[in-house]
Amino acid sequence: MDEFKVLDVVALMEDLDSEGLRRGEVGTIVEQWDAGAFEVEFSDDSGKAYAFVALRPEQMMKLHFRKDEAA
Repeated sequence: MDEFKVLDVVALMEDLDSEGLRRGEVGTIVEQWDAGAFEVEFSDDSGKAYAFVALRPEQMMKLHFRKDEAA
C-alpha cells in the first residue's frame, strides 16, 4: 500500500453522502492528523474548494501521474 503524504492527489473510494461526495472524486491531501487520518480538499476546475473532509487511508486511493511513480 502507498504511504500517503501532504499534497498527494487521491481519489475517494466510497460515497460520502453526508458531504455530498461520490466515489471517484479527486482531492488533495492538505493535512495529516496524528490519529492516522488526513484532511482532503476537493476543488472544482477553477481551483475553488467545495469540500474539506477528514479521511482514513482505506477511504482513498493515491493517484499517479507519471509512469515511473506507478506501482
